[in-house]
Amino acid sequence: MLFLRSILFALAFYLTTALFLVLGSWLLFGPRRWAMEGLRIHGLVSVWLLRVIAGTKLEVRGQHHVPKGACLVVSKHQSAWDTFGLVPLFRDPAIVLKDELKWIPFYGWFCVKFEHILVKRERAAVALKTMIADARDRAEQGREIVIFPEGTRRAPGAPPDYKPGYVALYEGLGLPCVPLALNSGLFWPRRSLMRYPGTIVVEFLEPIPAGLPRKEFREVLEARLEAAAQRLVEEGARSRFRNK
Repeated sequence: MLFLRSILFALAFYLTTALFLVLGSWLLFGPRRWAMEGLRIHGLVSVWLLRVIAGTKLEVRGQHHVPKGACLVVSKHQSAWDTFGLVPLFRDPAIVLKDELKWIPFYGWFCVKFEHILVKRERAAVALKTMIADARDRAEQGREIVIFPEGTRRAPGAPPDYKPGYVALYEGLGLPCVPLALNSGLFWPRRSLMRYPGTIVVEFLEPIPAGLPRKEFREVLEARLEAAAQRLVEEGARSRFRNK
């Protein structure tokens, strides 16, 4: 039954996503806020499908820690779930993504429409300056700047691999930073079609104020984020065991 439910969810999810992209393509020519609302609805529908078909629920903690205005959000990244499941939790997120995604038909076009922050990773120094400039522009619009500091999905419990881009954003933006821990990879594993019942927990941690020295900020952020992520992974593992 677990495998069957996973296949049924995959069919429903990818069909729904395709319909949103194709039938919603007219949003490419409207205001950005309309397209962002479509992105938010897609996230809500996908989270609902996951709960109804696969039995994977969502619990959000600490959302009150997210400021009303612009801020930097530094998030763990364990699963493809993070790319849509987190979107409805923000007012108007601008997500740091790799530039190559913009060439994907429909999906990439919408990434440009959403005014996400697209980074060319092959030219590190130039890319860093461009990323900070784009992030400042989005922050001036009052948007949340969301970055996955490890750059790619990491298995739950894997040793951390933080890249320096998030520190550059912290220094360049001068905004409070909200660490975001999660355990999505337990229930939506990378490189797998299996979707496991249980509860994905997303936890916004207490903001780190702007203006800390680089070394202190990095140490505080990584210590808090890794401790919270490990706690959620342990909690989620128990949840998966109970739902076997």
